[in-house]
Amino acid sequence: MIRPAVESDVPAILSLIRELATYERSPSSVVATEDLLTTALFGASPAVFCHVAEDGGEVVGMALWFLNFSTWLGRHGLYLEDLYVRPSHRGSGLGKALLETLADLARERGYGRVEWVVLDWNEPAHAFYRSLGAEPLDDWTMWRLDPIAT
Repeated sequence: MIRPAVESDVPAILSLIRELATYERSPSSVVATEDLLTTALFGASPAVFCHVAEDGGEVVGMALWFLNFSTWLGRHGLYLEDLYVRPSHRGSGLGKALLETLADLARERGYGRVEWVVLDWNEPAHAFYRSLGAEPLDDWTMWRLDPIAT
């Protein structure tokens, strides 16, 4: 079952974020807290959103996203920050269902595209996304400026 996250899902979402960071070889990079996520997702002006995948009432996956904008298209897009399904539930169709939910939402709202990034070494994710018809943008390089550290 895929559904929009509710406030009581925050502990499970944070747990999934930590699992993803461990998988991506950077567990100490997670400084998010339940309070920060609660404010971001459910505060007065949320700018980030989350859908969760449940199995037997347990949250086992998530898609955390926010809006971006394409000046070329003149439309918002949906940027997928994190897609994660616990290893015990991979291959069950939950990852595909999460992405299909976001694609349906983007179509319904008239968004121009759904975008995300994947670590270069994460071949299982590359294969999964290719199996769904997604294509890598090889001509683009992601850049980052961390204003907190500068």
